[in-house]
Amino acid sequence: MASRANSSRERILANAESIILEQGYAGTTIDDILQKAAITKGGFFYHFNGKAELARALIDRYIQMDTDVFVGLSERADTLSEDPLQRTLIFLNLFTEMVAGMTDLHPGCLAAAFTYETQQFDADIRERIQEGMLIWREMIVARLQEVRAKYPSRMEVDVDSLADMFTSCVEGGILLARVYGDNQALIDQVQNYRSHLRMLFDDA
Repeated sequence: MASRANSSRERILANAESIILEQGYAGTTIDDILQKAAITKGGFFYHFNGKAELARALIDRYIQMDTDVFVGLSERADTLSEDPLQRTLIFLNLFTEMVAGMTDLHPGCLAAAFTYETQQFDADIRERIQEGMLIWREMIVARLQEVRAKYPSRMEVDVDSLADMFTSCVEGGILLARVYGDNQALIDQVQNYRSHLRMLFDDA
């Protein structure tokens, strides 16, 4: 019984995310979600008290899923080299390979979508988004600190800002991919970030 409940909850979340990325949070009704998820209103309210609680669950799920992806790629990259710069460059290549393997256009970023509609959410949801972004920043910062310890940068650089540049390239790349209808735009932006790191740190 618990597995069926978890399955229906995940179905609600997955379909709600899909609709919100297309229509926006304000433009999505509970009825829209019920129809797409093929679930009753009673089934929805069994899992969520309302749209605000759904939004909290959605952003927590999204941040966790993206974090899991980054951790997985990081762990794989770290098995392929002992050099901190090479591990970071490999991580970025693995990310672009993942995007290149997508059969559909990137659906968009839920954290960005929610941020565009920040007036729709309370402080708790805004804080969850910020905490998620900081988790991603710290993952990149840890890598960049290891790189800088071995390879002094060619110019003065703030590591936090350089880590945020990765997020900017990903989020901007997703936007460009959606506008151009081609995931290559996202791949190109991440590869540009990779090239920037090589110019900053690579002494070869």
